[in-house]
Amino acid sequence: MGDQKFDVVVIGTGPGGEGAAMQSAKEGRRVAVIEAYDKIGGGCTHWGTIPSKALRFSIYSVMEAMNNPILRELGVHLNPTFAQLRASSKSIIAKQVSMRQTFYERNNVPVIHGKASFVDKNTIQINSETTIRGDSIVIATGSRPFRPEGVDFKHPRIFDSDTILDLSSKPQSIAIYGAGVIGCEYASMFRNLGIKVNLVNTRAKLLEFLDDEIIDALSYQMRDSGVVLRHNETFEKIVPHDDGVVLYLESGKQVKTDILLWANGRSGNTEDLNLGAIGLEVNSRGALQVNDRFQTTCPNVYAVGDVIGFPSLASAAYMQGRAAAQHIGGATDGIMKLTDIPNGIYTSPEISSIGKSERELTEAKIPYEVGQSQFKSLARAQITGRAIGMLKLLFHRETLEILGVHCFGPNASEIIHIGQAVMKQPPPLNSLEYFINTTFNYPTMAEAYRVAALNGYNRLF
Repeated sequence: MGDQKFDVVVIGTGPGGEGAAMQSAKEGRRVAVIEAYDKIGGGCTHWGTIPSKALRFSIYSVMEAMNNPILRELGVHLNPTFAQLRASSKSIIAKQVSMRQTFYERNNVPVIHGKASFVDKNTIQINSETTIRGDSIVIATGSRPFRPEGVDFKHPRIFDSDTILDLSSKPQSIAIYGAGVIGCEYASMFRNLGIKVNLVNTRAKLLEFLDDEIIDALSYQMRDSGVVLRHNETFEKIVPHDDGVVLYLESGKQVKTDILLWANGRSGNTEDLNLGAIGLEVNSRGALQVNDRFQTTCPNVYAVGDVIGFPSLASAAYMQGRAAAQHIGGATDGIMKLTDIPNGIYTSPEISSIGKSERELTEAKIPYEVGQSQFKSLARAQITGRAIGMLKLLFHRETLEILGVHCFGPNASEIIHIGQAVMKQPPPLNSLEYFINTTFNYPTMAEAYRVAALNGYNRLF
């Protein structure tokens, strides 16, 4: 292929790389993308978001059917294998790859397969025959599960979040070490399959970045479903056997289960990039540091997505990629401000939030009030039989500005966007009064906003 010159070279085709490549192409720049894997889409498409959410939906569908009294009366019994539950994700992944391939083709962006390595700040070596040059480079290589030394991930009973999707049969029990988003999501999934779950948390609470009330609700629902939660624990060693795995904890506890899922942290995919050639360093987890324009300390080299760490969300990565491309194009005033990014956590039930928590507002001494809607009081939730959950609005006592929205329950990650749309409006449009004075379809889950707004408004008098 020889030496080719581009305006922008993007390393990685996950959400961050795609966002950067598409935005740059739309702005008229000549773009090339490098992908180490033989298919495009990155970890999001092949090992993370898409396959895990497809598996979750399969499990949830089976669970709904098993709990359906009509099907039980008809004598229908379902006991799918893990492979059967995973089957649907393969076709979904193929559709995602095919669709995303067309994005690059339609925008005349060549995808070059191979591992990228920096020669200098404008030159990337892909293999012995292929070198490409770019005025700007965007690193979007993503992350992978962190693997500590001393843990035998080659053993057939020890998994991380990439390899757990290849589980061949359904175990009777599982220990999950690490209770972050991935650990909590898999704990919910495996428990819904009737598997005994030990969720071992290195911290004092689950998902400490969430609102305290949401954390309490998640903890209660997990315990109520039969998940054993173990907080403030640190592993000493993990010893696999032919018939199971023993997790030894520093507290002296020993947890023996059929399999173990290591879900404690991720590492940026940076070790093969030869970053020393351009003077870049990474932290202990392989992540790059960037400024608010996603530039590294080498100004023409940008980094977006999981490779820069928090928030490690596909949605955020895509927007970071677009923002980096805008800055490459010379934008300074109209560049995207990536604040108030919603989180979506696919536990059972779902969790989603945006804006400030009660804890943060209290610490900042902001006079806020709370409006709540319990899903069990909504007609739609009663009709569907999915009544566990709540919506909470946090708003300023004087201006009525919406400061935070927190949702726990079915479809939380969809419901949150109504609150997000109002929060993104400038005052006085961002106001509790919007929800009080707006007509919502009835019966819907969206009606929770009106109920919560009235509940909060009544607290002011």
